[in-house]
Amino acid sequence: MKKDSGKRSAAAGRTDGRREGFMRGWRDGACQAAAAASAAYASRPPRRSLRILYIPQGFDAIDTGVAAALRECASEVKVGKAETMREMASAIRPDLMLVLNGLHVFPEDHLEQVDAVRAMGIKTAIWFADDPYVSEYTASIAPRYDVVFTHELSTVPFYRNLGCAEVHYLPFAAYSELFKPLAVSSEYWSDVCFIGQGFWNRIRMFDEIAGELSGRRVFIAGGLWDRLNHYSRLAPSIRSGWLPVEDSVRYYNGAKIVINLHRTVEPGKDNRNTYNLPGRSINPRTFEISACGAFQLTDKREDLSSYYKPGLEIETFSSPAELTAKIRNYLKHEEERSQIAVRGLLRTLRDHNYTNRVDRLLSFI
Repeated sequence: MKKDSGKRSAAAGRTDGRREGFMRGWRDGACQAAAAASAAYASRPPRRSLRILYIPQGFDAIDTGVAAALRECASEVKVGKAETMREMASAIRPDLMLVLNGLHVFPEDHLEQVDAVRAMGIKTAIWFADDPYVSEYTASIAPRYDVVFTHELSTVPFYRNLGCAEVHYLPFAAYSELFKPLAVSSEYWSDVCFIGQGFWNRIRMFDEIAGELSGRRVFIAGGLWDRLNHYSRLAPSIRSGWLPVEDSVRYYNGAKIVINLHRTVEPGKDNRNTYNLPGRSINPRTFEISACGAFQLTDKREDLSSYYKPGLEIETFSSPAELTAKIRNYLKHEEERSQIAVRGLLRTLRDHNYTNRVDRLLSFI
């Protein structure tokens, strides 16, 4: 009996393995076809006669995409450093100095440098990437710029009420040279993947679904995950600390399901949202996951349906119970999961690339 049982087990394992190989091959082939079709029909915006000084934040996933798009959309682009933006602006006299975020790595005299650049008659613009989680800081930064761009709907009236003359809602996108479909080795495979910090709302969610994740192949990366009540249960699946972007792309590609859970907006140790602004808009990760051709389960934000069709190009959840149910469902229904992922990829390549976003940004300028 044991011998027969072992044979049946081995046969089932071979069948499951062949099916998984087939589905991964189908998904990889479909993603390649989608990328090729998108490239064939892609249109280039007219290049504007503008000299631009771009000051990056240090977010490689965004910085590289914005810089590449600026070079497509403007006649001359220089990438500078936050420490020397005043000197570079004085030397090259750009038509526009575009700053990404203006936080974290920026020096103490950042705003004095911006004042000096404006005094030269050079237009300045900032594109905030951390809204609304750091309103304590951005409230003093935004009024010092000529033009403010934000990826968060709730901060548009906030900045206007602060006296900012020109404020525009402009979401981020995905840099398809970096975030793209890849065939990856089995070390990157998982049933469920999540990459990000263990903010308290995420901790509560993963504690709730820990039972569902147990026994599955799970990959979680980021800091603060030791705050889990069920840490010991999930510890084998957790990689603590920062994960290079290139590895994130591989893990997205190797996952059957990628969870995207926006961070909490409540003021506290994890946030500096002093003005208690709500989170209404999707994060850049939404676009980046879809650009990898990965199936994404995301919590709902007000503007999500403006960018993806839930149930067709992306899937959503609003509670631990719903997330658990959809994990179970989509792990069983591989073809449906892969089709949604590929449709999400097509939508991202067509509509949510940095060339589109930067062309729109420059049209406002």
